[in-house]
Amino acid sequence: MKARLLFAVGLWFSCTLGLLWAAETAKRPNVLVIVADDQGYADLGVQGCKDIPTPHIDSLAKSGIRCTSGYVSGTYCSPTRAGLATGRYQERFGHEFNPGPAATAGPDVGLPLTETTLADRLKAAGYSTGIVGKWHLGYAEKFYPQKRGFEEYFGFLGGAHSYLDWEGDARNPILRGQAPVVEQTYLTDAFGREALAYLERHKQQAKPFFLYLAFNAVHMPLEATQKYLERFNSIDDPRRRTYAAMTSAMDDAVGEVLKRLRESGLEENTLIFYVSDNGGPPVNASNNFPLRGYKAQTLEGGIRVPWIVRWKGHLPAGKTYDHPVIQLDIHATALAAAGVEITPEMKLDGVNLLPYLRDDNREPPHQALYWRFGRQMAIRMGDWKLVRHNQSDELELYNLKDDIGESKDLAKSNPDKLNELKAAWDKWNGTLVEPRWGAPARVKPKAKQGKEGKQGKQGKPRAKRKPQEARS
Repeated sequence: MKARLLFAVGLWFSCTLGLLWAAETAKRPNVLVIVADDQGYADLGVQGCKDIPTPHIDSLAKSGIRCTSGYVSGTYCSPTRAGLATGRYQERFGHEFNPGPAATAGPDVGLPLTETTLADRLKAAGYSTGIVGKWHLGYAEKFYPQKRGFEEYFGFLGGAHSYLDWEGDARNPILRGQAPVVEQTYLTDAFGREALAYLERHKQQAKPFFLYLAFNAVHMPLEATQKYLERFNSIDDPRRRTYAAMTSAMDDAVGEVLKRLRESGLEENTLIFYVSDNGGPPVNASNNFPLRGYKAQTLEGGIRVPWIVRWKGHLPAGKTYDHPVIQLDIHATALAAAGVEITPEMKLDGVNLLPYLRDDNREPPHQALYWRFGRQMAIRMGDWKLVRHNQSDELELYNLKDDIGESKDLAKSNPDKLNELKAAWDKWNGTLVEPRWGAPARVKPKAKQGKEGKQGKQGKPRAKRKPQEARS
């Protein structure tokens, strides 16, 4: 009798612990990070765009928070992704430049194995982890997503990929896990399909998930299917028309993902971030208005991006947040939401934004934000920004509150402020390491082939790369 009683008590205790664990797990939010590629600052409806409707991405801002001073730590693709993955300035571990194409990247060119990723930490905390889309953090097997905390992967390893040509890049194939696959769907649609499949597989699981949905839209090449092109017959410029079609395809994919979360009852238990990896480059007909500059520059147009966060029921809806934030903050914010303790040993540069976005803390999340990209540099401290955006020694000073377009250089009239920001940047720069690999060689422009350049797929022009733009 006593043995039976002890067994019953033990069984009850085990079941109770199990139920408590399941309840606690259910409280932790799913995390969805959506990254656009080379999107212009002004190319969303909520950012003021008039010629490209983006209702689904806009809905994230309308039911969440749009950060009007949202930044990324890289001026182009791979460095930003390295910072996002680690929550640390990528220059701290030498990931300052893109790795270049697979044919020339060495075996040690990739996100250093000494760094711990957000996927590593969430997986250790009991999350399912998956990535769909562009990786761009190394080609060697040791750098594959499955070696960096992700359990599931569908996408490509390089910096760019055709949306329609499945045979043209044998060195950069579409992978499922580590196996090349033949994909015959427009690539943005395929990434949307795979994201839906991931959500379907994990909607009934007791443990939460982390899904990193990294589109290559709207990165070159400019390619779209007739389905999307027909939506923009009113746009005369063929490059802008194709860019609009590519944006619309991505917006559709985001809309399907949001719909699936809603239908699966996961909407209010999913923390969602949306950013672009850098500003738009001229080559894809993107629009960074009212910012000056573009991709691969430390001017605002290169580093200030659409930046949205939504967590229904936990963060305010339809709000704008004006203090500067950066994509490094996604790492710490996701960990905090997941109940993972953030320790000094992590050496994160990003901060947990939740108390700031809830107005529990009205101070700026950062005293300053910093950038280094070869000879280029920048620091934003409050409303002031010091920047060198070319290969000269000239420093320019702007007050972004009064001059978001960086049109009036105040360096000569405010030498004390210039020296203050330069001293702060120098101190930060002193904590960094040298780049582990150099900047990729720039692409030589091809000979002209008519007024609009060589025609790509679906009759779209393949725009000539501008000499200022570093290869991605």
